[in-house]
Amino acid sequence: MPEPWPLRHLVLRTPRLELRPDDDTGLDELVAVGHRGVHPPEQMPFHVPWTDADPRYLGRGMLQHFWQQRSALTPENWAVHFLVRFEGRVVGVQTMRAKDFAGRRTIDSGSWIGMEVQGRGIGTEMRAAVLAFAFDHLGATRATSAAFADNARSLRVSDKLGYRRTGTATVVRRGEPTEEVQVAITPDEFLRPDWTLTVEGYPACAGLLAARPPA
Repeated sequence: MPEPWPLRHLVLRTPRLELRPDDDTGLDELVAVGHRGVHPPEQMPFHVPWTDADPRYLGRGMLQHFWQQRSALTPENWAVHFLVRFEGRVVGVQTMRAKDFAGRRTIDSGSWIGMEVQGRGIGTEMRAAVLAFAFDHLGATRATSAAFADNARSLRVSDKLGYRRTGTATVVRRGEPTEEVQVAITPDEFLRPDWTLTVEGYPACAGLLAARPPA
């Protein structure tokens, strides 16, 4: 019988991190990270201000979001939310999404990690992992991302990896207009880390993600 959900076997490994698509046990850990804090209260790095939610309902909202995304995944429109584990515990999430990937060959990414592990290069390492996976395994030819202009940490990660800035947009954040910086990168522009990504369980996922057939 064919594996009904091949993403359950996908693993990306870097020298310090393990990235696996979300599962319910890992999501419980991610909820705990969210409760412990992702950013100072006076800041808001997200389009949807989910961290402003009433603590009584924050966890439920997080679970419903990831469940909805998982259930709606199709080869034509998908989002894979990699739970990022550092020293054996979930510390954040690295999302990779695409629409019409078979023709466009473009992925977009977003991420967050708990405040308790910020400033240790984890954000750069996990984004490098999904870029290497997208370019070297899925056959992506372009990757995009975005961050608010005052989100220096996220923009610094983009700069380190070789993204170029492609424009800006005005979006509403907490009811106020805010500048967003848009960035993009190609395989040739990618400033690769000095380590090689290890991937397990990929070939079975290629069709689900509309990726190129494995070599």
